[in-house]
Amino acid sequence: MGNAGKRRKSRRDNRPENIRYYDYSLLAILIFLVCFGLVMLYSTSSYSALVSYGDSMHYFKRQASFCVLGFIGIYVISKINYHVYARHAKKLYFLSLGLMLLVQTPLGKEVNGARRWIKLPGNQQFQPAEVAKIAVILFIPLVICAIGKQMNKWEGMKKVLIWGGISAACVYLWTDNLSTAIIVMGISCVMLFVVHPKTAPFVVIASGGLLAVIAMARILGASMADSGSFRMRRILVWLDPEAHASDGGYQVMQALYAIGSGGFFGKGLGNSAQKMIIPEVQNDMILSIVCEELGVFGAIVILLLFGMLLYRLLFIAQNAPDLYGSLIVTGIFVHIALQVILNVAVVINLIPTTGITLPFISYGGTSILFLMAEMGIALGVSRRIQFNE
Repeated sequence: MGNAGKRRKSRRDNRPENIRYYDYSLLAILIFLVCFGLVMLYSTSSYSALVSYGDSMHYFKRQASFCVLGFIGIYVISKINYHVYARHAKKLYFLSLGLMLLVQTPLGKEVNGARRWIKLPGNQQFQPAEVAKIAVILFIPLVICAIGKQMNKWEGMKKVLIWGGISAACVYLWTDNLSTAIIVMGISCVMLFVVHPKTAPFVVIASGGLLAVIAMARILGASMADSGSFRMRRILVWLDPEAHASDGGYQVMQALYAIGSGGFFGKGLGNSAQKMIIPEVQNDMILSIVCEELGVFGAIVILLLFGMLLYRLLFIAQNAPDLYGSLIVTGIFVHIALQVILNVAVVINLIPTTGITLPFISYGGTSILFLMAEMGIALGVSRRIQFNE
């Protein structure tokens, strides 16, 4: 009996141990990115905050408070088993549609000509399109898992596109936010691409669609020069910002001047001149001031940080315990990647202005809270990863 007990103990000792994982690298990159964003936000917004509110730290203090709440949220959400979201994802999806519909009621609030917010007590506001992003990230993977092997067929693909298309259409129609609608639809399409066994059709469709959009924009820009549509004005500004410098092109032109005047290493932190004249510079144009103060080198550092963040998300997605967890993190990856690409493209005038902010850097309470929530979900998935020693 003694020898048998020793043999059993030896076999137990020789079995590989499962090591729980937590992506501290992702958390460290996130902390650095948020701190860098706060420094740049203060440098960018101090002048306009002093003029508008009599407090140069107005935007900084608000953003810092949201960041603190966000990190608390990350800690709490990362403790949650992500399979819990599967039970509530559909409810959250329909809740997001309902919240966006409220924008069209007296509860909706218009800011700078765009009606995209809901009024909250204490002179606060809330952007329901952010809920739509996270709802799609949690719900579309559930739809894909339910369809299973039928994803190889058109019927299965159609279901994913319909659910993603409904949310994107509601974002566009009810909150008049085309750029967020593109992101929502992009998240759905990339998830579909990831699970589908064939690649070539998606590449052909995406390339053809991109070329068609560019061609259509140029044709419309040439034929509708006198249109009163604000979207057409944005296209005209994009095509020739100098000719429309006094009618919508001012922000773009000043952002380009800021980038050009910064050189490679910039003028130094806090030494920007363009931040005093670019409208709402702390929002979607903050990267232009980064380039002016820290130069192209500063922009490269930010892009490298985002690249490292996306790499960690990709690592979690590849090693997630199941398809649901993998697709959730894939959705988060796509959301952040698309938002960074669109923001950079707008700042350097590769595409018309969209109002898309730079994640974790630009000013915005609702945006930072939901981005932090997504990071908490990704870290929650990473906690379930197990490696054999």
